[in-house]
Amino acid sequence: MSRSSAHEAEAVAGSDVRMVPITQELVTANARPAAKLPPELLNVRKEDYTIHPGDTLLVTVWEHPELTAPAGSQQQAVTNGRLVQPDGTFFYPYAGKINVAGMTVQALRDTLSSNLAKYLRNPQLDVNVVGFGSRVSLQGAFVDTAPQELTTVPLTLSQAIGRARINVETADLAGFTLTRDGRSYALDLDALNRDGSVAPDIVLRPGDHLFLPFNDRKEVYVVGEVLRPQALTFKTTDMSLTQALGRSGGLNPVTSKGEAVYVIRGIEAMQNTPATVYHLDAKSPAAFALGDRFSLRPGDVVWVGPAGVTRWNRFLSQLLPLSGIISNAASAQYNFDRGN
Repeated sequence: MSRSSAHEAEAVAGSDVRMVPITQELVTANARPAAKLPPELLNVRKEDYTIHPGDTLLVTVWEHPELTAPAGSQQQAVTNGRLVQPDGTFFYPYAGKINVAGMTVQALRDTLSSNLAKYLRNPQLDVNVVGFGSRVSLQGAFVDTAPQELTTVPLTLSQAIGRARINVETADLAGFTLTRDGRSYALDLDALNRDGSVAPDIVLRPGDHLFLPFNDRKEVYVVGEVLRPQALTFKTTDMSLTQALGRSGGLNPVTSKGEAVYVIRGIEAMQNTPATVYHLDAKSPAAFALGDRFSLRPGDVVWVGPAGVTRWNRFLSQLLPLSGIISNAASAQYNFDRGN
């Protein structure tokens, strides 16, 4: 670090900040581990559908239309169906009240056949689910957040997301959360499907809740001597320092000081803990390779310092109006003295 940049670093790194140079060792130590799915989510296999409260079941008893279609054969199947109650019970004539929650369709068919055999000779029947009470709920940056039914065909996470359609402009792909049985699983959709890899699919269960946050609070701020100072939102796992500078137009070739690129982290908590200032000497192309591996975090401030000539020009721009005032005052005083 040159003497001028050392003085600049001392000015930046005061009692409330900690200065850290961006080096190869730093970016290697802070490299993110590979994203993995929780094993308990992968242990759910595609199995036979089990009946849930809210399902509507249509029982067809051959040669007994009075049992099959009490509302009339012209009615829709769901009209002649029977609802599984919230407590998981299901009533059918001559078979009685049966607790069917968690049963497969085949198990219910066998139970009904056994119960009806007491009143009918060799009953032939079939059971179909014509209405589904199980749902997966969705919230956040989806185009369609309507609940999705779980049917006899298993629904996977990728299918549910595909139907809901991600709002690619506003979504934070790294903040996706799946909540199941009161436990939340953070699933970084970007990291799990990065570099050509595709994450294993997850079979959804009744009551699962899918939440995809918006990225409006996931910002970094690029200020100082860049061509387009601005706040940048990002919807992926991270944004590199080089990406942030590039999206801001890069360093101003006239006014910027390449060795004075800083990332200020922890500003919001400076009253309690010192902020950290990461310094990148970006005078050479190799420095931008380091910047490409340095990941920014939401709330980071990227500041590019001005070159010496810029500081001098700004000093002159502030001095010239003042010198004009002084000159006019001196001229007025000279004219006054001559008049006297």
